[in-house]
Amino acid sequence: MNKNILATCIACLFSVVVAEASEYSVVVSRQTKAQLGWQSVIDVLLERHSKAVVLVWEEDVSEVLPVLQKQHPRYTCFVASREEAGRNFVAAVHQLTRQYDSDPYTDTLWGILTGYDAENALAIAKTDKPLAVKRVASGTELALELCEQGVWYDELVKNKKVSKDIGGRPTEQRGPSDTTRALADTLTKGAADLFVTSGHATERNWQIGFRYRNGTFRSKQGQMFGFPLEGESFEISSSEPRVYMAVGNCLMGHIDGPDAMALAWMNALGVRQMVGYTVVTWYGYGGWGVLDYFTEQPGRYTLTEAFHANQHALIHRLDHYFDGVTGVSLEPGSQRLPVVQPNLLGKQLGLSAADCRGLLWDRDTVAFYGDPAWEARLPSGPKAYGQKLEIEGDTYKLTITPRLASRSFEPVNTNGAQRGWRPIVQLLDHRIQQASLLSGDDLGVVIADDFILVPNPRVVDLDRDYVIKFKAQRVD
Repeated sequence: MNKNILATCIACLFSVVVAEASEYSVVVSRQTKAQLGWQSVIDVLLERHSKAVVLVWEEDVSEVLPVLQKQHPRYTCFVASREEAGRNFVAAVHQLTRQYDSDPYTDTLWGILTGYDAENALAIAKTDKPLAVKRVASGTELALELCEQGVWYDELVKNKKVSKDIGGRPTEQRGPSDTTRALADTLTKGAADLFVTSGHATERNWQIGFRYRNGTFRSKQGQMFGFPLEGESFEISSSEPRVYMAVGNCLMGHIDGPDAMALAWMNALGVRQMVGYTVVTWYGYGGWGVLDYFTEQPGRYTLTEAFHANQHALIHRLDHYFDGVTGVSLEPGSQRLPVVQPNLLGKQLGLSAADCRGLLWDRDTVAFYGDPAWEARLPSGPKAYGQKLEIEGDTYKLTITPRLASRSFEPVNTNGAQRGWRPIVQLLDHRIQQASLLSGDDLGVVIADDFILVPNPRVVDLDRDYVIKFKAQRVD
């Protein structure tokens, strides 16, 4: 037997013994683990997460799948150098984390912890204080009324600015024609906890205006710079921990070398968790939908959970409205997308073969960077519907309460692509098996091993109770 394969097998066998009691797995290549700086990153994760287990791969990350299937951790953190964390690695992680069990859904809350260098990754790993997302800044429209305070500049309408102060309401004002400096100030002087972008981008720049000329952000060697239309360029730097959602940008999440934008966001601007496409984006379900869960249901989900809730929603749409496509694996950015017509349920929902292609395009191409167990969430605020989960012994009861009458399940904000109408997702903090539905079967509920999904009812029936009740065995 090849000595490298033998070493991997021995490491995996050792991990099986201790993995059963673990909720957190660290997955890393042997090459990266052998570097002192990256070993320090792993050591910090082991200190922060009790009973964490390290799994080492040699040639391909899928080598650790047998151990992950036995352990089935709640969190899986993929520690990777910038050279490893390209779009193919992101796709491989997506595909790997759907194989812990037999259902088509993602089976763990995962993140790729990387950085410009080991020192940058170490700073991310050391960040343990939860982030209360109170200040929001954006280069595109978002539901600012559900945020505590913040500002957004319109990428579609020149000079349009909307801001909100604590305790106030969003108000429209006239903003600058070139918003490069204003947006940079939200990251430095304003210290936004959440930054959101859309519009044209590459691995090297963000083109701030979408329908009009504006400045750019550009990256170089882990640093970020602003390039206004007129005047000198300037450096943008801040060490304040924050999260970043590049929900509508092409390529912002693709790490293709030391000058990648994603690395500059992490290294120069304090980004601890990031969501971004590794390919050009045209459909948008995998990116824009994270806003539907994170900002439009304030406080219900951490950013990690919102990202994964949206992935569950995407896979549910593929699995239930198109036949035979959830097992299809594609190269990220491949143009060879299958032409699959929707089934009867999909046709009733108004879906087409183009929707199937778009969902498959998005499924494995949106990256989530950072420690998945680190918590960043908005303060709890008003929500269009309530979710209450009650557990008594082996009986689970999920009650959904419409709060906005007939508008309870409608989209909150429609800026972007594929917005709204997301299914209701209730995540569990433990795993279950052998679920037996007692009530709510007419709602089309899906009960997975660690979440409950209810397709968006769309039309509110004010004369009925939205209650799902089932029995299940808890897996310890």
